Amino acid sequence: MKIEFLDDISDGGRFPHADPNQLVRLYDFDCSQANRLRQIIQEEIIKSNKEIDLATLDFIQPVNCGLILKISDTDKGIVTSDNKNFVCSLTIEKYREMIFLMEPFCDKESNGCQWLYGIDTPIDFLFSPGGSW
Repeated sequence: MKIEFLDDISDGGRFPHADPNQLVRLYDFDCSQANRLRQIIQEEIIKSNKEIDLATLDFIQPVNCGLILKISDTDKGIVTSDNKNFVCSLTIEKYREMIFLMEPFCDKESNGCQWLYGIDTPIDFLFSPGGSW
């Protein structure tokens, strides 16, 4: 599994209808890795109220960024100050929704994709085995 930040998916305006313009994506994974991540989110965030630094997980390879998942009182989504270190701040309820959205990728290999939250924020979060959307 790889994690990567894409800063301008409109390719400098070449694809003006690209939405969102920025995203962090988890991609290049199989169902066993998707299941491991889902279990870690369930155990560490939802049950133990801990944050997770995805770059420290042995099955996730950072391409150009890191991402910390942490609990918040409000759903803020992914934020950054330097386009390298990202923090995803969501409520426990949103993390429950996230693991539900990941489930289809945990049972069998899939070519689809899923946006892991649906809140209005400049940076979206993509879960895609093939990397596309």
